[in-house]
Amino acid sequence: MIRFSTAGESHGQGLVTILEGIPAGLNINSEDIDVDLARRQKGYGRGGRMRIETDQVIILSGVRFAKSIGSPIAMAIKNRDWENWKYMMTPTGVDIDGKHLHNPRPGHADLAGLIKYGTHDFRDILERSSARETAARVAVGSVCRALLKEFGINIFSYVEEIGKVKMGAVAHNELQHNAEMSFVRCPDKVATKKMIQLIRKTSSNGDTLGGKFKVVAENVPVGLGSHTQWDLKLDGRLAQSLMSIQAVKAVEVGYGTKLARLLGSEVHDEIYYSDKKGFYRNTNRAGGIEGGISNGQTLEVTCTMKPIPSLVKALKSVNVHTKKASKAEAVRSDVCAVPAAGIVGEAAVAFELARAMVEKFGGDNIEDMKNNFDSYMKRVREI
Repeated sequence: MIRFSTAGESHGQGLVTILEGIPAGLNINSEDIDVDLARRQKGYGRGGRMRIETDQVIILSGVRFAKSIGSPIAMAIKNRDWENWKYMMTPTGVDIDGKHLHNPRPGHADLAGLIKYGTHDFRDILERSSARETAARVAVGSVCRALLKEFGINIFSYVEEIGKVKMGAVAHNELQHNAEMSFVRCPDKVATKKMIQLIRKTSSNGDTLGGKFKVVAENVPVGLGSHTQWDLKLDGRLAQSLMSIQAVKAVEVGYGTKLARLLGSEVHDEIYYSDKKGFYRNTNRAGGIEGGISNGQTLEVTCTMKPIPSLVKALKSVNVHTKKASKAEAVRSDVCAVPAAGIVGEAAVAFELARAMVEKFGGDNIEDMKNNFDSYMKRVREI
């Protein structure tokens, strides 16, 4: 089974991740991972941290001569900003700085984490709860994406909304290219300009913005996930991974919440058959998943991201020591990170699909897995 864990703090020495379960023989190139890491750092509205860091992965184990060898893949990403924080974040010695954070920020893990772990400085909490951790997840997702490409599965994302600005209609075959060309990863050029203007205005007011991004996975085979147990349902697994992304507050599959306003006859994707296509549908309101199982259509999930809670124009808070009213700590952050969150969303979807593919098609090496896949797809075509 594919699984991973991450470690590291936002201003620590770096991030580390260990990815297990990748079959042997998969081509893994660190330059390809660096491309995805760079995509995560881009987007109009990102903060000053992105001007400091230039993320590059260091593959420590599990890969030899650019191929996986079946053992755990360990990867590291250094924090360049560590040099500015090493006295405050050192894992050894004693605290000589004394600059503690006592005014928790509404919307963050600051106060709940401080109470849970019994610390007196919520920097212990914010350093790990920071979205900086997602760089490690993107590295994991990049390896999983390489696995999925072996089976023709393509994953991309785009921004649908930022604040009250929504994209208009764009042809499906233009979505991926246009998103990559946009400063906010929105495939609608008119909406892109409006989004940039809104981000600029919001920044000048010391505020932040949220929005929606969609992740699309093309050529997903029918049969991933299962209806037999609650924790095997593919949509449930995708939702858990996507909801774990910092600031994501809602996940929708297919039409999502729109379905509540429609009749059953308007919702479900009717089934057809032809000798050329086999079973097919003319609509995809289900987003490629029915009963917890992929149905062979394009997988579509939409995530809602709240505005980042670190505001220059600080919100009301309470000092945890004096219990007196105060302004929340003003911590460096982005104005809008929706475009970057979409890249993290791609990584989450890639991981869950890769995990489901390995579960279904098995194999200790990539060739065995391909043989199992080909045999299954032959049976599917013959139904």
